Amino acid sequence: MKSIGKIFLPGKNDILGEEAPVAMRVLVVDDHQASAEGLRDYVEEWGHQARAAGGVAEALALLEQWPADAIVCDLLMPPGPGGLELLQAVRAKDPWVGFIILTGHGTIEDAVRATRDGAFDFLTKPVDLDRLSVLLGRLAERNEMRSEVTRLRQKLANLGEAATLVGGSPAMRKLTELMERVAPSAASVLITGESGSGKDFIAQTLHELSGRARAPFVAVNCPAIPEALLESELFGHERGAFTGAIAERAGLFEHAAGGTLFLDEVTEMTPGLQAKLLRVLETHRFRRVGGRDEKLADLRIVAATNRDVERAVKDGRLREDLYYRLNVFHLHVPALRDRREDIAPLAARFLAAYAEQNQSAVEGLSNDALAALERYDWPGNVRELRNAIERAVVLARGAVVELADLPQRVARPVVVIENGRFGPVEPLDETERRAILAALDAFAQNKTHAARALGISLKTLHNKLKRYGREVAR
Repeated sequence: MKSIGKIFLPGKNDILGEEAPVAMRVLVVDDHQASAEGLRDYVEEWGHQARAAGGVAEALALLEQWPADAIVCDLLMPPGPGGLELLQAVRAKDPWVGFIILTGHGTIEDAVRATRDGAFDFLTKPVDLDRLSVLLGRLAERNEMRSEVTRLRQKLANLGEAATLVGGSPAMRKLTELMERVAPSAASVLITGESGSGKDFIAQTLHELSGRARAPFVAVNCPAIPEALLESELFGHERGAFTGAIAERAGLFEHAAGGTLFLDEVTEMTPGLQAKLLRVLETHRFRRVGGRDEKLADLRIVAATNRDVERAVKDGRLREDLYYRLNVFHLHVPALRDRREDIAPLAARFLAAYAEQNQSAVEGLSNDALAALERYDWPGNVRELRNAIERAVVLARGAVVELADLPQRVARPVVVIENGRFGPVEPLDETERRAILAALDAFAQNKTHAARALGISLKTLHNKLKRYGREVAR
């Protein structure tokens, strides 16, 4: 398929039957000037920038000043070097440059060899312009996906104040790797995880790193909207569709056009509404409540739930067919208690953000405060940690957040109990010291095992032992 000004990208927009404008820098290399300039003109009509060169030496000189995304090159250009030599020279500098070989006088075997050496494809002369257009479109699509992956890696490395994905635990590394693969896709995504674990942030990050990033991201908390109103909220309604519908109203499917619709707690939808959502996913079309005309649902749907999805299906809370349609990609956000090594970097990121927001002089956490954070189970996950740090920054009197600045449930003071009754209460520091030394004795002075058993970081254990004036071999 060829179109002046636009190139059809196979697989990119074929569901909606749309054409997507793309643009690359394309260098045409041919020792026949008329052929080179003719192809250059066609390439420009297809929406690309294009230049022409009459040989390998001229092409290499031009590439120094004008780096190309794709090169269309004749295989043989006697008496000088030809396409194979240019291919080798270009790939040595940038293996991502797309290379299309044109062969006329040469043999097909030479063209096949070129593809083995890294050429994207080859065409025989006279050139099939429709085929060349499609090949350039595929190269543009490949470059677009490459840029998306690069942007995703940069985003995940610099998450800013949100900080939800901060941490180097194996679980978080696995999640970010999956996000890297999923984000550029147009497929539906199902996100699972406990309340407060950051599912909404994961959904928004997927949107920002997708090809729909410039369009709206619309989030809806399904259980927060009364059952009778949710259908109208999603699909919109026509005037007179029900009592009180005095004017037509666009729903969230229309507000999210071109972008992403995030359905939080999708398992709380009624079975009937789930069936209508399934139809949207399968047909990419919907009707407003009380309407007859179908509208195009040009959006990506990301759903989330804090329930065990397989149990939800078994219990009838989630339609099985909808589950399979949503679960094209499944991202699970681990609970904070299952990745305790991420608590300290998360706390540091939140502390810095809230100190700046409140113009506070707080710069860090005391050892005791950090130990309490790492010991606590965080049933509210990252959201609870963020709230605890915000409170502590406001309450802190000095440059360091102390144990007393943390919520009581997090600080958890220790009281000695003897024979089922409260006995003499000893200072908290002494109770802690005895517990640490007992753990070291129990694990033959192995600090790593002792710290894990105590629920604190190895660094915290080292700091406490240093304060006690005690050196341990391991």
